[in-house]
Amino acid sequence: MLKIFSTQMSGIFTRLLDKEAFGFEDSARLLAQASVGDGSIYIKGFGEMNGILSEAFEGAEPFPGFPFDYKNMPYSQEDRVLLITRTSADKEAIELAVTLQEQNIPFAAISTVVPSDEPTLVELADVHIDLNLKKGLIPDDSGNRVGIPNLMTALFAYYGIKFTLEEILQEF
Repeated sequence: MLKIFSTQMSGIFTRLLDKEAFGFEDSARLLAQASVGDGSIYIKGFGEMNGILSEAFEGAEPFPGFPFDYKNMPYSQEDRVLLITRTSADKEAIELAVTLQEQNIPFAAISTVVPSDEPTLVELADVHIDLNLKKGLIPDDSGNRVGIPNLMTALFAYYGIKFTLEEILQEF
């Protein structure tokens, strides 16, 4: 099973890189606006995506620009936010996205696009990266699909943004 999972992950990373390359760059440019100006970068993870915050703040190579966890911090229009959640219809993420939009604070979002009758992160975010994880990667003995690597895939997208942001900041 692990061999199948590994092969599927490789395919997911390749597709994400191919389909979201512009999203990585646009997200990094959006966040760079805070880094080179008077703003701060805030990162907010929802659910299991809080794992990315550990990497961003405590990892061997922290996120550039001294980011903050988005926990009732004071924020301004010079600030930029990165939201990371499992699906584009996550209610808690949508609430924060609406607040950010009302306050004219640009933000990027990472999530899997799901259908919804309500506005989603796709419509609300200035930039959205679609993880495109709709089902498990491996068929089990019962015919179900297991192994939905939400956090691993979001971490790949996080690194796509991080590396691009570092390149932008080096040029600046």
